[in-house]
Amino acid sequence: MRSKKTKLKRFIPLYMMMVPGLAYLLINNYIPMLGIVIAFKQVNFRKGIIASPWVGLSNFKFLFKGDAWIITRNTLGYNILFIFLTPIIAITVAILLNELRSAMSKKFYQTVILIPYLISIVVTSYLVYAFLATDNGYFNNTILPLFGLEAKSWYSSPQYWPFILVLVHIWKGFGYSTIIYYATLVGIDSGYYEAAAIDGANRWKRIVHVTLPALKPTIITLTLLSIGRIFYSDFGLFYQVPMSSGPLLDVTNTIDTYVYRALMQSNNIGMSSAAGVYQSIIGFILVLGANILTRKISAEDALF
Repeated sequence: MRSKKTKLKRFIPLYMMMVPGLAYLLINNYIPMLGIVIAFKQVNFRKGIIASPWVGLSNFKFLFKGDAWIITRNTLGYNILFIFLTPIIAITVAILLNELRSAMSKKFYQTVILIPYLISIVVTSYLVYAFLATDNGYFNNTILPLFGLEAKSWYSSPQYWPFILVLVHIWKGFGYSTIIYYATLVGIDSGYYEAAAIDGANRWKRIVHVTLPALKPTIITLTLLSIGRIFYSDFGLFYQVPMSSGPLLDVTNTIDTYVYRALMQSNNIGMSSAAGVYQSIIGFILVLGANILTRKISAEDALF
């Protein structure tokens, strides 16, 4: 009995360190889950949430009769592209960084590629606007005239925005992933490269047979985390960068921006909650499915 008390006292500092994190999870993640009931109610602010009448699945029916297909297509489509393209670029840049011999050059390039990630999305949206503005944008006034092309109204031409949004996302986000992959590369034992070189492997073969296998656990972990967020989107990217332009909604409206517009513009709290519940359930199922698939392919790299 005394030994158990002694062990408990030893771990009290660790338990105390857990308290802030657990409190954050409880307040920020678990208590708000009680708000799921809003998705099944017709909220009347005079009566309050609890006294508001139940409407069953009516909010979900209205969602699926309306914009569910468009917002799901956009959210999934963009995120699949992001999951596929961002690691390729980040890994390539990380390998190039690792090949540099100058410590100053490494620090310089690490700083340069990380700066876009640290820039506010509001600033990013105005940088994009500076390039694409109809009257005085850089493209319309400088680039297009060089090729004899007419100025374009970018913010009312939806066909260009899938490419613009993907480019902006990659430019802004690949630096963070690059640093993570580079940190993994730095930890690879140089003896593996030396042994491969002795066996006659050139630089490309060393990358294929040493670098990429060593990166596999990191790639799988980051991909699983990305799949877990595949039904979520960067609100700033899809709302602020296109300047919430109405003509672009077919290609920029995602689940997150739809929830915001349903709540702020339509004042339909039940509809926005239904979209949020739909987003969470599908995302949870995708995480479980991706983890089960990973466990079958490489059990040691699964999250759980």
